[in-house]
Amino acid sequence: MEPVYRSIAGIDVHKKMLAVVMRQEHDGQVRYTKRKFGTTRNEVEHLAAWLQHEQAAEVVMESTAQYWRPVWYGLESHFRLHLTHPLKTRAPRGRKRDFRDAQRLADRWSSGDLNESFIPGAEQRSWRWLTRTRVQIKRKLGVIRSQVEGLLEQGGIKLAAVASDLFGVSGWAMPTQIAQGETDATVLAAQARGCLRKKEEQLKEALAGQLEPVYRLLLRQQMDQVELLWRQILEINTALAGAMKQHTAALHRLSKIPGVDVYAAQELLAEIGPTAAAFASAEQFASWAGVCPGSQESAGICYSHRSPKGNQYLRRLLCQIAWAAIHTKDTFFAGLFGRLKPRIEGKGAAWAVAHRVAKVIWLVLHQGAEYREKGTAALNPRTLARKLRRLLRECAKAGIDAGELLAQTAPAPS
Repeated sequence: MEPVYRSIAGIDVHKKMLAVVMRQEHDGQVRYTKRKFGTTRNEVEHLAAWLQHEQAAEVVMESTAQYWRPVWYGLESHFRLHLTHPLKTRAPRGRKRDFRDAQRLADRWSSGDLNESFIPGAEQRSWRWLTRTRVQIKRKLGVIRSQVEGLLEQGGIKLAAVASDLFGVSGWAMPTQIAQGETDATVLAAQARGCLRKKEEQLKEALAGQLEPVYRLLLRQQMDQVELLWRQILEINTALAGAMKQHTAALHRLSKIPGVDVYAAQELLAEIGPTAAAFASAEQFASWAGVCPGSQESAGICYSHRSPKGNQYLRRLLCQIAWAAIHTKDTFFAGLFGRLKPRIEGKGAAWAVAHRVAKVIWLVLHQGAEYREKGTAALNPRTLARKLRRLLRECAKAGIDAGELLAQTAPAPS
């Protein structure tokens, strides 16, 4: 039964001001109180004090850019907060007013007409900042890699045509020598390591170019940027390993899924939490992530099955995991892709694999289940040993204690 007295605050968030409307309902009578506040920390504290004085039971606001964050962080310890998408609450064209928008938020939340966004706790938010920053840094590395290749091409140096990775052991040593002024192709080719040594003659021909002093300067600056970004990634990996130390078991269970490495497991944990407690079912999680089929139906005809947008970070990650799982040998997901590809083509089949992977991830986190391979790879002990060695290498790079993982994988005594 709904209480006789109910007080809900609606906040229209802006960069420099907050339009707040208190909706107070008593015995069917509704009264509105309007106040304006700033967005600084002191002003948010004054807002919290005023809301407490008005006995606000719930507070609802719009997710306007990043400006809702300090308001949320200042109020989350005092009130039950809700965040909604602006597209769901926008006013008709030509009828937008700040206080009217705040009042609409309170009214629609009171009537149960709004869906709130998922906002994780403070610890999980810090994980998200670390993992998302690492993704952005890796994107910067990709941009710099293309710029380095462009600078080498400027001097007729075709190293990228022979070496598959410019930032690998060999690919890094040669541009470093070039940036320092080395022009002898024989000396540069001597920096090759591993399989690249077999291409000595091709390397000498590809390195028979010369950069002008201006381009050597730019190349040296690009190499310095790469070293800085590598150091930042190492610091983030160390911080993540310490922050997620209590959830090593969850990381290990996720890493058993084909296509999921330690870095992907950390990103999954940061996006959906160590137990996926915010999602009641696997279908709900897949819908929130945006990897389930959509429906655009009218008059009994479905015009589109396009997926919703969902969480853009998680959609990207699930898509990458799906393609990695597809390229594994003798696994269930590779077989699923092979069965679906003739009917819905490659892209649609990969999206279906991402949908299935999302459901498996929810089961692993929410129910604490262990992934068991159903493909023929489950029968090959060499494949299992290779996966364990890969997992240990990735843990070492990510700064995670391999001893804890070995303890997790040790069989229980009979």
